[in-house]
Amino acid sequence: MSEIKVTDEEIEKLYQRLNREAESAGYHLNPDVEFTKDLVSGILTNQKRYGYWACPCRLASGVKEEDLDIICPCDYRDPDLTDYGACYCALYVSEDILKGQKPVSSIPERRPTIEERSQAKPRPKAISELPLPVWRCKVCGYLCARESPPEVCPICKAKKDRFEKFL
Repeated sequence: MSEIKVTDEEIEKLYQRLNREAESAGYHLNPDVEFTKDLVSGILTNQKRYGYWACPCRLASGVKEEDLDIICPCDYRDPDLTDYGACYCALYVSEDILKGQKPVSSIPERRPTIEERSQAKPRPKAISELPLPVWRCKVCGYLCARESPPEVCPICKAKKDRFEKFL
């Protein structure tokens, strides 16, 4: 198999895009630019290899439908940020880590094993069947289903305290 080449220009372009999108949505990229660009290089490599942005810190199957949960930003980013201040690969970090008030530490893997994923229940057909509470931003109406509301609303940038339990 030939080696996949990613150029510095491609890395810089995606880094700038991710940084812009993260900041506009209330998220932050890791302030260690060299480390972050290595992760961006991994995303680009996976894009060229698989055709999608598989998380650079996890093994992808190469089958998009099986990897939907680890397409960057992965399904585990927000709970990891809430609980640990960074996502699993530390591409995204909390404001405390960004400001140097908290160090990045190791994050336990949340992704279920292949066996657990194959035995998972089918997706809910109605919102009332969701396994997680639904949170609503009282400012703009944004809805999300997760254990706790996001630190910042990705739509209007309202803080966590402006969310209410919707369902």
